[in-house]
This record gives sequence, C-alpha cells and structure tokens, in this order.
Amino acid sequence: MNYTIRKAGRGDGIAVVNIFNHYIKNSYATYTESPTGQHYFTQLWQMVGEYPFHMVESEEGTTVGYGLLTDHHPSPAFRRTVEISYFISPDHARKGNGTLLLISLVDEAAVLGIKNILASISSLNEPAIRFHQKNGFAECGRFQQIGQKFEKSFDVVWMQRSVNKN
Repeated sequence: MNYTIRKAGRGDGIAVVNIFNHYIKNSYATYTESPTGQHYFTQLWQMVGEYPFHMVESEEGTTVGYGLLTDHHPSPAFRRTVEISYFISPDHARKGNGTLLLISLVDEAAVLGIKNILASISSLNEPAIRFHQKNGFAECGRFQQIGQKFEKSFDVVWMQRSVNKN
C-alpha cells in the first residue's frame, strides 16, 4: 500500500481525535489518561500556528496518521527549537509511515529555519524511544519518575535531533 503526506485541514478533526484516543486508552504514547473530543483538535490547530501539521493518507484516501511541530518555549530565545508529536493508526504502524511523516516535518522545519527538534517520550514507550534513536534523535535529558499512567510510574525522556539543511 502507498501512503502520502498532506497538510492538515480543519476537516481532519475526527480522524485526529480517533487516532489519539486509541493511544490514550492503549499505550504510554500519550500522557493523557481520558479520551478526548473535538476540542483536542482545535487546541492542536491553535498550538501549531505557522508550523507544519501533516496528515498521512492511505491510497484509498483514509487518514491513518498525523504529525506536527509546536513551540518548545514561548521565549524568542527558543524560536529555532520545536517539539514534535505524531501518531499513526495501529493498523498502519510499522509500515514506514512514521519515518515518512518525520521526514516531511524535518524538511519543512529546515525551510522555516528551525535548528533543533525535541521529543518528549514516556520511558514506558520503548518503541518510540527506539524509533527516535533510529531516526537521528539522541537522549538529551530525563526527568525521573515524574509521571504516572495505568498505575505505573515513568520517566519523561527528552530526545533531540538537529535539523540540517541539505
């Protein structure tokens, strides 16, 4: 199956919320504990601002994932550093979609003059840590035992990747 990346639109809310809610209920990929609604998409849309917000679409036109960049910190001193977030529908995970999405976000970040991309990951989400390592991220910090989900404590692992213009 072929997948494509496109810019998110206001009509993508239901797909984004459905994908995110799967990870809320079934994983440590998000720190959120309760399912969310359309307000989550509205909040993301506002947080993204001028940064990229991309969707992964199957060849049938089904939205199977999303990813975005947001400010790391509101101070202008950090204007060249962003945080990344992405989620792929479980039926379409491990098929290269995360990498496809990451490449599109990194490419657009380079055009915007971004120099660093940060990812905040639960230490209990080992697949995400491996994915980021495989794609050029390195651990740059760790807050120990500061989170709890599903009655398990976890570290918050910060990973960083430089953005290189090609």
